Amino acid sequence: MSFTIQNALIPVESGYETADVQVANNCISAIAPNLAPTVIAIDGKNKLLLPGFVNAHTHSSEMWQRGIIPPLPLELWIGELYDFTPLDPEQVYLSALGTAVETLLSGGTSVVDHLVLIPGQELETIAAAVRAYQEIGIRAFIGPLIQDESLTAGMPAGESGIEHAAYIRSTNATLELMEAAIKQFHYPEKGVNILLAPTGIQLCSDALFEGCIDLGDRYNLCLHAHLLETPAQKQLAREKYGCSAVEHLQQIGYLSPRTSLAHCVWLDDADIAIMAETQSTVVHNPLSNLRLGSGIAPILKYRQAGVNVSFGCDGAASNDSQDLLEAIKMGSILHNITDLDYRHWITPRQSVEMASLGGAKGLNLGDEIGSLTVGKKADLVLYDLTSLSLLPRTDPIGLLILGRPTNTVDSVWVNGKQIVAEGKVKTIDVDGLRRQLFDRSEWSSKRQSPMVGEIESHYRQVMKLPLGG
Repeated sequence: MSFTIQNALIPVESGYETADVQVANNCISAIAPNLAPTVIAIDGKNKLLLPGFVNAHTHSSEMWQRGIIPPLPLELWIGELYDFTPLDPEQVYLSALGTAVETLLSGGTSVVDHLVLIPGQELETIAAAVRAYQEIGIRAFIGPLIQDESLTAGMPAGESGIEHAAYIRSTNATLELMEAAIKQFHYPEKGVNILLAPTGIQLCSDALFEGCIDLGDRYNLCLHAHLLETPAQKQLAREKYGCSAVEHLQQIGYLSPRTSLAHCVWLDDADIAIMAETQSTVVHNPLSNLRLGSGIAPILKYRQAGVNVSFGCDGAASNDSQDLLEAIKMGSILHNITDLDYRHWITPRQSVEMASLGGAKGLNLGDEIGSLTVGKKADLVLYDLTSLSLLPRTDPIGLLILGRPTNTVDSVWVNGKQIVAEGKVKTIDVDGLRRQLFDRSEWSSKRQSPMVGEIESHYRQVMKLPLGG
């Protein structure tokens, strides 16, 4: 399909200019004022055209628990999450649709779903998410969340130590499962990509990481994982490896330009140098880091060292939203308090580049998406500059990133196909989705997590918190 977006405002180095953007064969074919119109013309007047953003780390099935998990650090929060994880592939399908809708309507055209798997129904879980993402048309990167160690292994042992039960699935069985998922679901030309995505050093053996490296090399796939999200994980890494988690991942070959790592809160300067050297990507999840008390990632240091940084919403039970613009705003201005030199602070234009091209680079697609460049795929978002939250007229990108934009996305194209028009998702019945999410849930404010009760005292002990009261 060919079409022209006419008279759109696009950013250029000196400010903005009004131009036509022509799309042919799913790619941007021309950008210039007054292009010869195609049969299909889109009115871009008083609208801002930007490349689509990447929601570079989330867990779609967490949508069923958003708003209900109490204030807890990650190691206890995850026990609460796992005790009440959905065990129905249809719920996985619905929450993936919901995640995609919220991502699209906040400027995202790609989503990285670190997908929680239903035990015994792992391939069915992946199939449910694939079905949702293909129906709606977002560009999807599904990283089945895998581990080969039990949940209690995710905490430091401290002086007392703790016995860990065997995990439900062996390392080899998990790697065989991933290869089956690759063969069944990895079809980039259809908009669905499989990533190899171990949970992180806290719940995974070296054998699992190394197996994922091998599969990634054989099938040319990207790698993903959580990395040093909490102080407890930094302590655990020292216990497991006698060195930092970053040093260890470098030693076993997990870090590369095809690797993106979520959070990266507790890295020191030597770790940052390794991240830059290996060209690994940091996915910044500011809202969940604050929600779980994990800390503030040293993003300004990453940028100064030349590390590629992108943004993620994280799961909707640790955020509790999939509003990508909110995550970008928080992930930009939060760091103004970490460095007194304001020349290091992140500008709105830099935020846009991190969210689009930074996200694309983290998926090894920097040459294909992430900027308004002739030859790149048409993953585009058109924002309505007459929306009340983008007025009065000042700097359009400043208004978008620093403000609180609501209902500003007018149109979205993914791979040249229009997914959103006049602020409405065209490809699925959003009202029907809302009804199903409502009907399959119920109001609740109190519940008891058996897992949190079992592990809380050990957590408080190793983190040197008072045990009483």
